Amino acid sequence: MKSNKGFTVVELLIVVAVLIAASVLFFMQKSAIETASRDSLRKTSINAMHYALEEVYFAKNASYPRTISSENLPSVDPELFKDPQGIAISDGESNFHYEAADCTENACRTYTLRTILENEDDFIKESRNN
Repeated sequence: MKSNKGFTVVELLIVVAVLIAASVLFFMQKSAIETASRDSLRKTSINAMHYALEEVYFAKNASYPRTISSENLPSVDPELFKDPQGIAISDGESNFHYEAADCTENACRTYTLRTILENEDDFIKESRNN
């Protein structure tokens, strides 16, 4: 009688196929989680800027600024003015966009804050005090 001391080629192929399928699923889920995390960071940043504009800046100045930065919104963490790629809101390639409207010098009556999301439509916040 022959003793069975190893695996057959078919058994090894099945194990390799299962490992490949598991790794593909893992990397697909990892990518989806990273994308959702970046989108969540974008929304958090826009919400922080929106809150600072409405509750702090407008309350003090009765208008909105022409541009935003950590200088005129000091209550916002300076890192939140950068998108997940590290590009500042004032740079043209940023995922964050601040569009002031109806401005007289540096005092504006309205604005739109927008970020480009990867898995959803753009996330938009607009001025409450028109």
